[in-house]
Amino acid sequence: MPKSLPVIDMTAPICCAPVSATPMDDAAALEVALRLKALADPVRIKLMSILLTDDAGEVCTCDLAAAVGLSEPTVSHHLGQLKKAGMVRPERRGMNVFYRAHTDALQALRQVLDPNCCR
Repeated sequence: MPKSLPVIDMTAPICCAPVSATPMDDAAALEVALRLKALADPVRIKLMSILLTDDAGEVCTCDLAAAVGLSEPTVSHHLGQLKKAGMVRPERRGMNVFYRAHTDALQALRQVLDPNCCR
């Protein structure tokens, strides 16, 4: 049976120094790995791409499902994984849920991986 990873709160900003600063401890490495694991799916990358486009802002689950060619429950599952990782933020409006990329979380992850990136 595969070893399950511990549950940690990934909705808080990432707490780690850049990977190039010093060798990471186990907790910091786990925190980074879980966030990267949430992104390590082609559908989730495509969903993030849609949410990060300048004109998108926030998008309804129904529109995201149509954009990626999957059912709404499947897209909701993927968005749930991204939400657990702190990458997206949902807002319920009646029967619909609208998602927005949490750009601060993505920027923090980018800084942990490469502090010299995108300057």
